[in-house]
Amino acid sequence: MTELGTTDRRLLRGAQTRQTIARHAADVASAEGLAGLSIGRLATDLGLSKSGVQTLFGTKEKLQIAAAGAAREAFLEAVVRPAAAAPRGAAGLRALTERWIAYAETPLFPGGCFWVANLADFDSRPGEVRDVLFGHHRDWLAAIAGELREAVRTGEIAELDVDLAAFQIDAVLSAANIALRTGDSGATDRVRRVVEAFLAGGPA
Repeated sequence: MTELGTTDRRLLRGAQTRQTIARHAADVASAEGLAGLSIGRLATDLGLSKSGVQTLFGTKEKLQIAAAGAAREAFLEAVVRPAAAAPRGAAGLRALTERWIAYAETPLFPGGCFWVANLADFDSRPGEVRDVLFGHHRDWLAAIAGELREAVRTGEIAELDVDLAAFQIDAVLSAANIALRTGDSGATDRVRRVVEAFLAGGPA
């Protein structure tokens, strides 16, 4: 096996350091918001030089985008990919719900749901950061709607407006995230009841 050259090792270390910084930035932003991120703060937290972090990201906006990317990858790994092992349809929606509950209860990020913490801050700020945040949110809504649509197609549930139902379920999940952060442990049971009501032909 050919050993990595000096340049390759340096690039690999740079990529690993960048991933570490981006993941920590996502943790910080989950509690304090992307708008409050600073290169100096992250350098201090991780024991790195400010100039080194600056070299890796260049601008605050690129740091914010990297943090959102790290948050997205962590969410996919914790919620979406494991849920994909379930059969499509009602079982898939239940799997997404349970994985999301675990994601919020544990929580994966110190401040709870990264997306709930940051979407509202950027909804009126056009730019690449908003595009990344809302792109992920659209994908999440599409994942919920996809399971509902499959459940309708196979006759597991009655015909319904799947996009509206996905919107409503997502709104309940966002509300549950806030409830969990304030100590309302009963929020997760209410999430399950809402999802089961949709699967039983309830609110839409």
